[in-house]
Amino acid sequence: MHASQVRSAGLGLALASAFAFGGSGVAAKPLIQAGLDPLHVVWLRVTGAALVMLPVAWHHRDLVRRRPALLAGFGLLAVAGVQAFYFAALSRIPVGVALLVEYLAPALVLGWVRFVQRRPVTRAAALGVVLAVTGLACVVEVWSGLRFDVLGLVLALGAACCQVGYFVLSDQGGDEERPADPLGVIAYGLLVGAAVLTVLARPWGMDWGVLTGTADLGGTTAPAWLLLGWIVLIATVLAYVTGVISVRRLSPQVAGVVACLEAVIATVLAWVLLGEHLSAPQLAGGTLVLVGAFIAQSTTPKGGAGPVAGSDPLPDEDLLPADRAAP
Repeated sequence: MHASQVRSAGLGLALASAFAFGGSGVAAKPLIQAGLDPLHVVWLRVTGAALVMLPVAWHHRDLVRRRPALLAGFGLLAVAGVQAFYFAALSRIPVGVALLVEYLAPALVLGWVRFVQRRPVTRAAALGVVLAVTGLACVVEVWSGLRFDVLGLVLALGAACCQVGYFVLSDQGGDEERPADPLGVIAYGLLVGAAVLTVLARPWGMDWGVLTGTADLGGTTAPAWLLLGWIVLIATVLAYVTGVISVRRLSPQVAGVVACLEAVIATVLAWVLLGEHLSAPQLAGGTLVLVGAFIAQSTTPKGGAGPVAGSDPLPDEDLLPADRAAP
């Protein structure tokens, strides 16, 4: 396959991944409004995806011995933490706002690089952080005393913080002679996440009857099981796999740009399907968040050798060493 064909295929896969990830919140929110607890929706998503990825986990079973800490950290933060906080935020604030808050992760990663690793960052990176924070202020409309539920915003920020843990861990995935295979890390991350969420969500107390009924999708009735199927198969399994493959075919910077479309797709879908309209200042602020996130995630800190957390592309959901984790 020629280089141009490889690039075109990579772009197509990256777009598919962004669309799949962007549709997770739109499908999950109706289930939450139908009576399912956000943690139960997360448990269904992660456990269902883990079962689908079991053959992959078996194929990469040597990772359990070689990289147990990486698998545990990825499962706790990139899977259980990000998904639980994000879905809990969805129950209180609009989908687009929750995802835009989560896109503060690149700024937080640069904070880790600057103040924990004590490595200087470029002026462009600092500009990206300023733009992202300014844009977020517009999204939440700070001039009106925070338009949205404060707890919902805190939960979304929790998802962003878990993303930071993911990026820090992701730097360690390829630093040995036999690097950890991204698909294997995803598979075991889902298994670890499912185990943790089983304890937290206690699914034996879930109202399983909701899944046999219907949910309101912006005034349209949709089968609850169909929405769940989308979340598991499309917004999790397909999204992760296509995201990982696309990053391998594209440069991290290009993949990061395409990944930023996830927030745009999620906002548009929430607008069309759920009727969650954003004002002009919020749309402008969202644009600033994405621009700032892209600058922050694609800028390498000064004077460093080798990969660092802040130099990888954001996404909420691809994988090692420069991929993402998402909602």
